[in-house]
Amino acid sequence: MRKLFFGLIAAGVMVAGSAHADAIADRKATMKGVGGAMGTLVRMVRGQADFDAQAALAAFTTMNNATTGFVDLFPEGTETGGKTTVSAKVWEDRAGFEAAVNKFAGDTAAAVAAAPADLDALKAAFGPVAGNCNACHEVYRIPQQ
Repeated sequence: MRKLFFGLIAAGVMVAGSAHADAIADRKATMKGVGGAMGTLVRMVRGQADFDAQAALAAFTTMNNATTGFVDLFPEGTETGGKTTVSAKVWEDRAGFEAAVNKFAGDTAAAVAAAPADLDALKAAFGPVAGNCNACHEVYRIPQQ
């Protein structure tokens, strides 16, 4: 009976560790998708790529979809490991972090609804979205060297 008890505890610890590793991997994959979408938009805004309404809408849609369940990818216990670059401030200021994600969700939803049809409209929608990325990274991400 004692072996069964400790075996169940060990299994629970392994599952919890796996869940945390999955959360880190999932949030990294999500952010990689957002970063790719941002890159598409940045190239258009900077004139490094031609404006493409469909590509812009797809990029904003990718970003907006990423916000669904995003805060759930930061459970307690995933502050470290998996070469994460997340600042402890995510857990210290959870309300602020959730507010930042909600603002990003709102601004990306507005950009999707606007469906920019030309470069000027893209730039107007892009500004608030890019500002959210920068603001969140300044507070909730460990600075990259």
